[in-house]
Amino acid sequence: MNVLIISAHPDDEVIGAGGTIARHVAEGDKVYWCIVTQGASDERLLISRQQVFSVKEILGITELFFCGFPTVRLNTVPYIEVCTALQNIVDVVKPMTVYTTPRDDINQDHRIVHDCTLVATRPLPGCSVIRLLSYEITTTTRFGLPHGANGFYPNVFVDISNFLAKKLEAMSCYHSQLRIYPHPRSLQSIELFARERGISVCVEAAECFQLHRELIKY
Repeated sequence: MNVLIISAHPDDEVIGAGGTIARHVAEGDKVYWCIVTQGASDERLLISRQQVFSVKEILGITELFFCGFPTVRLNTVPYIEVCTALQNIVDVVKPMTVYTTPRDDINQDHRIVHDCTLVATRPLPGCSVIRLLSYEITTTTRFGLPHGANGFYPNVFVDISNFLAKKLEAMSCYHSQLRIYPHPRSLQSIELFARERGISVCVEAAECFQLHRELIKY
């Protein structure tokens, strides 16, 4: 099975679905990864690219796609351009399962990427996507929400007890993004979040998702 992970920024994918990605790979699935935005300066871009290729290697991701849109300024890009870029990647990868950023999140890039993913994975004739989910980015979904947002309410949990160490190893590649505990972007906090979600379903560690659409074919 082909799986597509869409992240607005490097590290979204590990925070939200790093253990699930590692589990997919261990189960024989091919995982593809699309990063929608990039850093503004050449120096930051170079550091980011080095980090993401390390993450790709650790998690066993098959292929990376870079859209190259401006980070934190995704709202300045015409909506159709982001939708089209994601649509092109979906057409190439032909994923059955897609994971994307959450809609109810304080970060506007996450919200835009979510909405554009819904457009790019519409269940039209020929669409390969049969399962669409959002992952939880704990560093921004728990900092407060825009007025009118409903919050992140998970309805799918993935047991990552055997893959938590791999998730933390991948996150450690983002040394420029890590902070000191109790900041939510610390390794200790990320582990605690995974264990907290695990407690919800009586496993040692879990990642949780919102299921937006699933098509069961006969």
